[in-house]
Amino acid sequence: MAPIVSKLYCSPSQTVLGVRRRPHVVNGGGFVVTDCSTQKVVFKVHGCGIHGKKEELILRDRDEEPLLLMRRKGGMVEVLSISKKWRGYSVDYEGIQKQVFSLKEPGSSCLVKNKGIRISIEDGTVGNKGWDFEIRGYFPDKNCSIVDTRGNIVAQVGVNKEVEKLMESKDLYHVVVKPGMDQAFVIGVIATLDYIYGESTYC
Repeated sequence: MAPIVSKLYCSPSQTVLGVRRRPHVVNGGGFVVTDCSTQKVVFKVHGCGIHGKKEELILRDRDEEPLLLMRRKGGMVEVLSISKKWRGYSVDYEGIQKQVFSLKEPGSSCLVKNKGIRISIEDGTVGNKGWDFEIRGYFPDKNCSIVDTRGNIVAQVGVNKEVEKLMESKDLYHVVVKPGMDQAFVIGVIATLDYIYGESTYC
C-alpha cells in the first residue's frame, strides 16, 4: 500500500498506538499518541488548528512539526448540503499544503451507530465505489474500524478493558494499525472523528 501522508509512518509490522486525551481547554484540547511498544510519543493533535480556528485541527509529529491540517469546508454550498466535508492537507517543511483526503461528515440526524463514514484519498486512484476507506462501528464507544473497499480492516480503535478499569475513564484508548498502513493518515482520521463527535479536540 502506498503512503498517504509519508512513508516514514508506514511500518512493515502491526503497530499498537495509545491515544491519551488531554483536558479540554478554551482554545481546544487534543490528544497525544504514543507507540505502545516503545512508550515514545509519535504524534500530537491540537484542536483549533494553527491559528485558534474552529473546525480546524492539526496533527504534529513528536518534534511539534506539522504533518496534517484537517479543516471543515465552509461556504454556501456547505450550508445547503446535508453533510459537511472535512479535508485533510499534508503540510511540508515550507508550509505548503496539499490535499490528501476528504471525509464526509454525516448529518446531525445520522451521527448514529453503524452509519458508515466514507473517506476518499486524493491521489487520483479512487476505487470504482467512489471512496477508498469506510469507518465501521461507532467512534464514541471506541469500537470502530477503518476498512478498505474490499472490507479489509486497516486500523481498529478499541479500549483496553484492564486499563479502563484501572483508570475509570475513557481518556485512554488504543489504535491497532495494520502493516503498511500510514499511521499519520489513520490518526488524522481519528482526530477528525474526535471533533465531529464533540470530544477532546472540539473547540
